[in-house]
Amino acid sequence: MSCFCSRPIRTELEKHLSRENLKKVEQENGKRLGLEGDADLNFLLAGGELIKVRSKSWQRGRFFKLMEDCRTLWYPSEKLFKREKTFLIDDIESVRKGRQSEGLEKYTDPSEDEKCFSIIFKGRDKNLDFMASSKEEAHRWVSSLEKVVNNMRNLNKKQKSEHWIINCMRKADKNKDNKMTLKELKHFLRQLNIEVDDSYAGELFKKCDESNSGTLEDLEIKKFYDLLTHREEIDVIYKNYAKTEGEMSYMDLLNFLLNEQREQATKESALKLIDKYELDETAKQKKHMTKDGFLMYLNHDEGSILNPAHTRVYQDMSQPLNHYFISSSHNTYLMEDQLKGPSSTEAYIKALMKSCRCVELDCWDGPNGEPLIYHGYTLTSRILFKDVIRAIRDFAFKTSEYPVILSLENHCTVEQQKVMAHHLLSILGDALVTKPLGDTMPTNFPSPEELKGKFLIKGKRLNKLDAMFSNNNIVEEDTVSDEDEAADVKEKDQKAKSKKSKIKLAKQLSDIVIYCKSVHFHGFEHARDNQDFYEMSSFKESKAFSLADNSGTAFIHHNMDKLSRIYPAGSRTDSSNYNPVPMWNVGCQIVALNFQTPSKEMHLNQGRFLQNGFCGYILKPEFQRSLSSQFNPNSLTKGPWLQQKTLHVMVISAQQLPKLNKEKQKSLVDPLVRVEIYGVPADNASKETQCIQNNGFNPTWNEKFVFPIHVPELALLRFVLEDYDSTSQNDHIGNYCLPLTSVQNGYRHVPLLTKRGDVIPSAGLFVHIMLI
Repeated sequence: MSCFCSRPIRTELEKHLSRENLKKVEQENGKRLGLEGDADLNFLLAGGELIKVRSKSWQRGRFFKLMEDCRTLWYPSEKLFKREKTFLIDDIESVRKGRQSEGLEKYTDPSEDEKCFSIIFKGRDKNLDFMASSKEEAHRWVSSLEKVVNNMRNLNKKQKSEHWIINCMRKADKNKDNKMTLKELKHFLRQLNIEVDDSYAGELFKKCDESNSGTLEDLEIKKFYDLLTHREEIDVIYKNYAKTEGEMSYMDLLNFLLNEQREQATKESALKLIDKYELDETAKQKKHMTKDGFLMYLNHDEGSILNPAHTRVYQDMSQPLNHYFISSSHNTYLMEDQLKGPSSTEAYIKALMKSCRCVELDCWDGPNGEPLIYHGYTLTSRILFKDVIRAIRDFAFKTSEYPVILSLENHCTVEQQKVMAHHLLSILGDALVTKPLGDTMPTNFPSPEELKGKFLIKGKRLNKLDAMFSNNNIVEEDTVSDEDEAADVKEKDQKAKSKKSKIKLAKQLSDIVIYCKSVHFHGFEHARDNQDFYEMSSFKESKAFSLADNSGTAFIHHNMDKLSRIYPAGSRTDSSNYNPVPMWNVGCQIVALNFQTPSKEMHLNQGRFLQNGFCGYILKPEFQRSLSSQFNPNSLTKGPWLQQKTLHVMVISAQQLPKLNKEKQKSLVDPLVRVEIYGVPADNASKETQCIQNNGFNPTWNEKFVFPIHVPELALLRFVLEDYDSTSQNDHIGNYCLPLTSVQNGYRHVPLLTKRGDVIPSAGLFVHIMLI
């Protein structure tokens, strides 16, 4: 993002464009955003002075401004040799009003709260913290930025494509005369990630230069754009079904929806699509869909590979809590590695905003009687327990209303445990579950629906839950076994390990552990005979994988009435992750991963929880919930889980893939696509296309793959695009993962995500899918 700065720099920038041209460009870009003449957009275009906050002593006034492309924010750089900084609207994750970042919390006075706001970026980019001159001005900046960010996100694929291409055109127009020479045309094509030989570029230029002026302008540039974005594969599909006066009638469209897309379509649904996506009024009156309308349909939700019905909560949310996979984070406070990286409340906010529903808090004694959170026996930085609880309270239910579990790893003395309990009770208030729902001793978990907007504490408890319904709940403190992940941490300190395997536990902290009491695992038979439903165990990944491999069915049955939490091995000091799929295969609910690490494993986690409105809870298949089930993912026998199907995937084309090396003008990608299946061992597979040389703009493959599927309810489909390199490891371009049960058949567009899981706005993959 970027904004404008001091007046002299602003004047210098505006030299490139006359005042008239600048206004015209701003109007056009505002129009594309659907904000032409909008007061908030004009406010950002005019810019203004804000105080940028970096520390107690570094708080300086800076001029910020939205540039005329309506997608870039500009401000002056603090660095001596760099005069300006910019960032894209697309890079903004959110705009937060008030002192809701660590920086503003630390470096500004509470009385300034209404003047403060933060811009939060996707990925690891640092937040920008600001203070405005008044609360009214702060509100204006926040509301204006939010409007532009939301409008940018809500552009359809065609509009995003136009935005991206026009921005590349502006970069190629070196002398800013709104015309394009042949030399600028070649530069523009490289911006688009496509290599063409000189003769083709010359031919394309000549075809569009109808005025023979040696430059392209106005309608000639539009003609060039149309030639460039023409998609032959769409022509072929459209022609096959457009049987009425060269266009698709509603019956032709219905035929396409029924036979190609395999949808349960009706005449009414076909007419609805025409009404929604056809832009040509004459065609619309005839109940026809033109090729442009057809492409518009394919680029929207109805044409996406992800079933639109699954983008909202559609599963039964009234089952017991242990019947769901729960999106879960390990050592949530860490931003980077496990040894010396920073701890931050921001890490909790980012995880919660990704609908993580189980976060971890490693609690240690701190100075002044205030407990801290950090990774013990390491050099990671430390944050206050109470600050973390406030951040969790403020952001827990922004993206999902379903319950959040706070997994406490407790290393504190009794006195500071009492402080922890006080903060949990006073900050979370009525949202904290402090007693079982209902008036009698429960025999099963409540449902996510019953626990909406609630917090559950996972930790040690001094006694059984039924003590709350008798007079036996009077013990003030006692020792409990320290045989959990907390004990694993102590293994790093042999002296501590030999001294004690028990910790003292305060009654105040014990009493708020209701449905998630941590106990040591002594075996499945012992758990069945001795553990109550609310008593749960945590498993180190090596132990969990061993149990899954050797006792798969027993593990599944254990998870039918209890919760299990899996966490990464302590040796993963780089915050890498294990493969979560085998753990889901045996029904483990809380499969905790390092959310801060972009990796294939996190892509799979994002794919698993993509459906059901991305609410962080996914109902497990019925065969993982029924006590009569004998399902074993490692040894498939006949049963309701075995639904042998065949997945046919045709990788057709990709559009507007990002350049990976933006510093090198002539650096282009050589893309290939890998199609992967993750599920039970019998279903795991991977196949890839050939690479296409020097074309990231519109590469075409038309390659077909076939995958046998045995247990579709546990399978994930993942697409990976890479830049092929014959001498080193391929570079990641984009990926997308989703449950096989959420895949739509037919011709579908696949959005692409960065390694960190953010949408690449203009890029996409076009495929044909058939699961039969």
